Order: sequence, then structure tokens, then C-alpha cells
Amino acid sequence: MYVAVKGGERAIDNAHAFLAEERRGDPAVAELGTDQIREQLRLAVNRVMAEGSLYDPDLAALAIKQARGDLIEAVFLIRAYRTTLPRFGAARPVATGTMACTRRISATFKDAPGGQILGPTFDYTHRLLDFKLAAEGGAVPDAPMQPAPSASLPHITTFLNRDGLIETAPPTDDTPPDLTREPMELPASRALRLQALSRGDEGFLLSLAYSTQRGYGRTHAFVGELRIGTVAVELDIPELGFAVEIGEVELTECETVNQFKGSKTEPPQFTRGYGLTFGQTERKAIAMSLVDRALRWQELGEDHTGAPAQDEEFVLMHADNVQATGFLEHIKLPHYVDFQSELELIRKLRAEVMAAQAEAAE
Repeated sequence: MYVAVKGGERAIDNAHAFLAEERRGDPAVAELGTDQIREQLRLAVNRVMAEGSLYDPDLAALAIKQARGDLIEAVFLIRAYRTTLPRFGAARPVATGTMACTRRISATFKDAPGGQILGPTFDYTHRLLDFKLAAEGGAVPDAPMQPAPSASLPHITTFLNRDGLIETAPPTDDTPPDLTREPMELPASRALRLQALSRGDEGFLLSLAYSTQRGYGRTHAFVGELRIGTVAVELDIPELGFAVEIGEVELTECETVNQFKGSKTEPPQFTRGYGLTFGQTERKAIAMSLVDRALRWQELGEDHTGAPAQDEEFVLMHADNVQATGFLEHIKLPHYVDFQSELELIRKLRAEVMAAQAEAAE
């Protein structure tokens, strides 16, 4: 932190006090509680948890309040707090096939076993402002409109496997790298890429995913399945010799089915894109699956078309909003010495040009 300028430390203390005052807002208005944020701004909480790589709705709500609603700043706070937490084990891979789904839709199979579950979604709203919500104590439905969560729904893409029409990935027991503890290394494995995309900025991934749909990448995707629900988290206990359930997390999972005409190494078939994120974050999960598929061009034997979404270094090194924010916002801090050196250089170059012009005029 820069405090070496005149009055720097005192000015920073005052800025902190001013920030706290602005965060509180008008004292005549009731203060917003973290429980309200957690329950009523749940999609914002979910985004902060997903990009902060920490599943804790209470802490995410606190971060949103502290950041005055700036979600990237809230992600920064969550990641900073995450680094202080001790690690005492690693959970087993979650079984999304046993997910208790509150939402499960497919754009490829209308009558899939288990059915379509619309769940809580904006998809069928009219995008008109509901002024009843502006009144205190807005109307609350008397009863939920959706049935109880459905568990153990088969993944819809498995139906394509019966005819061998979709690629299958062989199971592996390899421990994936941990991006939160190790730096990014390129070229990256798919497991590492998926980690980076899962905690990447939603807006950045959305733009890249949109670019693939407009032709900047060899993808033509359908949503094979989008499901949202809770899954059990299990931890192996060495002293017991078996795993115990330690809790549940809400996840969004998306599998896309992509057209693939075959290559020198692979037969014509459907290929997959995959997205998995904390909470109900379906826009992020869909975007993640589209970008994941675009990045797989090399392993599938496709040609690189020059699309940004196919460039692993471009995507992975620019997806992290915390890193991007730090590098971007540092330029607003004092750079007096650097600027003075550049100023002197420009003056010297101008003097040389003017002297050459004067000599030529003579």
C-alpha cells in the first residue's frame, strides 16, 4: 500500500471511514442483514461462491455486504479468507447422478426418463418490472409451485452411449492438480482447464461462449442436460476405514452435445462440453461447457481456426477476475517516478526532433 506521499496514512484512514459511511448509506433506512442477502440475493451469493472457490453462503453474503455489492471485490475477499483456512482432507468426487434435482432440463430429449423439471428460473418470465416487489412485504407464494427434488435421475447423455454415438471418457484415478495451491502451467490438462473455467469470471466466459456460437470456433452445441440440485459430500476417514457424509452442496451441472464430423484420429460422433459450478449458476455452467469444448480442438484432432476461445493461453490466463482486477486497478496507484522518467524521455525526444527540423530548415 502506498503511504509515502504527503498525508498518505491519514488520508487512507479517512478513505476507510468514508467507505464505511457510504456502505451504510442513509441511516434512516434499515440496515441490510447478511441473512437477507443470503436468502434474497441468492444468485449473487452463488456467483461469489463459485468464483471464490469456497462454498459458504454466509461468508459470501458477508463479502457482498462488505463490498457494497461489487461482486468481483466480494470474490476477492472470499479468496483472501480462503487462504487462511487449514486443510484437513479431500472429499470424494461428488456423484452428480444422485443429485436431488430442483431443476433439470434437456434441449435434446423431450421425454427423457425422470422428465423435465423447470424449477426456479427466469426463462419463462416476461422481463417486466414487478412494482409489487417495491412495496414492503411483497406477496409470497402460499406453497411451492414445484414438486420436491427428484433424486437419482440418470444423465441424459447416457442414452446416446447405447448406440455409441457420443464420446466416452475412460475413468481415471489420477489426482487432478489443485489450481488454488499450484500456479497455472501450460499446456494444461482438461482437469486443470475446468478448474480455471469454474472459478473464471462469468462475463468473460459468457463473451467467449457467445463467440463460439457466432462461428469463432468449431462448435455447434445443444444442451444435452442442465441440472441444478444438491449432492452429498463425503470424506474418507482413515481411522474408520470408510467415508462419511459431512454435508451437502448445491451445484449446477451442464453437459453439451456437440456436432463432430470426425477427424484423422476420431470417428464421426457427438462430443461433450462440460460445466460444473457452485450454486444455481446456469449461465456460467453453460458458458463453461461451450468454452471447454472449444479448448478441446487439439485432443480431438481438429484444426485451430484462430478463434479466441480455442487459444488456451488467452482463455486461461485472462479468465480470472481477481488477477485481472489487481493488474488493471494497480495503475490508479501512484506511479510518480515512472511517469517522471517517461516525461523526461518524451521531452528529450521532442527536443531532438525540433533541433533536426530547425537544422533542416537552415
